[in-house]
Amino acid sequence: MRVLLTGGAGMLGSSIAEVWPTLRAADELIVATRADADLTDRAAVAALIGRTSPDAIVHAAAKVAGIQAKLQRPTDFLLDNLLIDTSVIRGAIDAGVPELLYVSSAAIYPEGLPQPIGEGALLSGTLEGANEGYALAKIAGTKLCEYASRQYGFAYRAAVPSNLYGPGDDYTHGQAHLIAAALGKVHAAVTSGSDEVEVWGDGTARREFTYTPDLAAWLVTQLGSLDAWPVTLNLGPGVDHSITEYYEAAGRAAGFTGHFRYDATKPSGVHQRLLDSAAARALGWNPTTPLAAGVAASYHAYLAAQEPQTA
Repeated sequence: MRVLLTGGAGMLGSSIAEVWPTLRAADELIVATRADADLTDRAAVAALIGRTSPDAIVHAAAKVAGIQAKLQRPTDFLLDNLLIDTSVIRGAIDAGVPELLYVSSAAIYPEGLPQPIGEGALLSGTLEGANEGYALAKIAGTKLCEYASRQYGFAYRAAVPSNLYGPGDDYTHGQAHLIAAALGKVHAAVTSGSDEVEVWGDGTARREFTYTPDLAAWLVTQLGSLDAWPVTLNLGPGVDHSITEYYEAAGRAAGFTGHFRYDATKPSGVHQRLLDSAAARALGWNPTTPLAAGVAASYHAYLAAQEPQTA
């Protein structure tokens, strides 16, 4: 089996590439990054698919960032993700690729829903304002997979993971998601000798996070059998934590002993988004990495990335 992976330099894509030789040594993985094709360019994507001739595509590429960037540039997150997803999915359809695994986002679900959120909640209400541009694009990609499966008989499926964290996360200020941002902040406090770390919101909002290597390993094992999936599949650990608890876990990993200062004037997104992953568990999904271990591994990877590179 020959599989084309988009987003190969991202957190999930790089994790998939890392576990691939162990889990699918007999199959070929073609890792595509921005250097191989501009995924917003439909012709470039068609050429990439044409020269690689994949039996399946794992579409993990996306323009992603934390809440601050999404608030500042909603147009970019809507347009760029629409272009990426329509180029890849249309290219797969035109080339007759029989199987495609699309990495969607829990942001596709409306705010204010009863928890946990099942797959049937899609398009049932109003989207969270801070995520709306990004969410609209991911909804379009998710529905495109559903329509392509129905119209052409392909096994195009949308995986809807909870928030992700782990080695390879983006720690850029203003771009980072919650756990990466927390690790970056507590590390900066420790290295500067500060005893205070700022937290957006009041710390009570709850989030569900999956350790990326757990997700990567399971997705790799599913290729070749996506036709057994429903068209959309939630993937989360089934447990959420408050923002304060994530900052505390980051603090323990970095050795931070100070205090958190909450800025309730800053947005923190929806109060809770916990996925119902029962359908995935029935298919064998069972993430095993505890939060403390995952955050510690993420911090060690973060520290390693800060070290000067020698020739």
